[in-house]
Amino acid sequence: MPNTYTFKAENSCQNRYTASALLCGIFIALLGSLFIYFSHFGISYPAINTITALMALYLLLVSGSRVWFWSGFFTGLFWFWWIGLSFIHYNMVWAIPFVELAIAGIYGCLFWLIAKISILAVSRWSIADSEEENTARRHKRVLFTLCIKALGLLVLSYVHPFTFDWFKPELMFAESYLGIKKWQFALILVALVLTAWKRTLLFLLLLLLAYQPGRTASSVEIDREIAIVTTQIPVEEKWDKTQHKNQFKALFSYIDEAVEENKSLVILPESVFPVFLNRAETLIDKLQMHAKKINIVTGALYWDGETPRNSTYVFTRDSKVTVANKTLLVPFGEANPLPDFLSEWINKLFYDNAVDYKASNKIVDYTIDGKTYRNAICFEATSEILYEGNPENMIVLSNNGWFTPSIEPTLQRLLLQYYSKKYGTTIYHAVNMSPSYIIQKGSVVTP
Repeated sequence: MPNTYTFKAENSCQNRYTASALLCGIFIALLGSLFIYFSHFGISYPAINTITALMALYLLLVSGSRVWFWSGFFTGLFWFWWIGLSFIHYNMVWAIPFVELAIAGIYGCLFWLIAKISILAVSRWSIADSEEENTARRHKRVLFTLCIKALGLLVLSYVHPFTFDWFKPELMFAESYLGIKKWQFALILVALVLTAWKRTLLFLLLLLLAYQPGRTASSVEIDREIAIVTTQIPVEEKWDKTQHKNQFKALFSYIDEAVEENKSLVILPESVFPVFLNRAETLIDKLQMHAKKINIVTGALYWDGETPRNSTYVFTRDSKVTVANKTLLVPFGEANPLPDFLSEWINKLFYDNAVDYKASNKIVDYTIDGKTYRNAICFEATSEILYEGNPENMIVLSNNGWFTPSIEPTLQRLLLQYYSKKYGTTIYHAVNMSPSYIIQKGSVVTP
């Protein structure tokens, strides 16, 4: 009697042979990554994003462990290949392939582990005496396996290799007709599990419960008195002291332009003043003079006497100066997440004995003209912890020069859209080496 509940050759993806598993894995990873590339090239459509994301998840659920490994491997590659680009600035181009393989391998293993657990969980189920009872048990085994895989996908966004938390499967729906909150993603997975188990499209109607209407740019209300500056300063030029004079002159020109346009606040990107600003009295005095006409938020460095910090400086028209230090540091880029003995070796080998930055132990909110903003610098703005307390407004300063040209700015924006939707936070994002923007309830507006 044929078994109608096991996954046979007619299924879309099989892992019987390594070659077919590899091809299926690439196809699934591609479907699950298209939303990033569509958005990057400005051709993102909610309907297409919805369909490709659902296809990727469905095919993954009905596939075996080999396909899961290759899906994770190429998903890690398609999402995060740009990480290795930072090594160009350290004259270590040779390291890029090893970084790419390591990243892809980590996500390949995570995906494989989920599939393997789903198999092991039912491997000890005994065989019944009758064929009818065996069929019923196989039926339950398939459901149980699908549920474990779905649960693995649901919790995967809580797994952060080396504290890097940019992988969230539900991000595929950031620019779609379906919601990105956990309960909505869980509902999507339930609909797909039941569809795969019963082999009927009827259960896809459950997706209607996860529907989330989008907002158009015209329906978004933003503060037009805020000037958000985009700079185009390459990494090598940024840290070249001989070019600081011209760079700083340009920055003050941006501030003067904002004053002429009657703006109340001007926001400059991360570390556009690549000096220890608290030790640069001339610059501090000049910024304070300009702050008599306009509030200024800018990125710069801070020296506490022992270690450097990546900081936001806030100059307000009431003559106050606030320094908000970064809370979450970029793994390896700003602080080494490895044990001390390995950290010292890595810093010596790759970073010329550079000292790690120091993170602040508290999240900072500051107030400008009676309006409160959550401070965030680049990487930390894409982390859940920065949204504790559901901040109404957030100012984010970024330097994307380490990873451009690439999809990194696009993925960063999608993550900010994700958090803006999830927490209702309006985000003002000033960026170096990629466009700046405002996000309100998941919708992007160019300032």
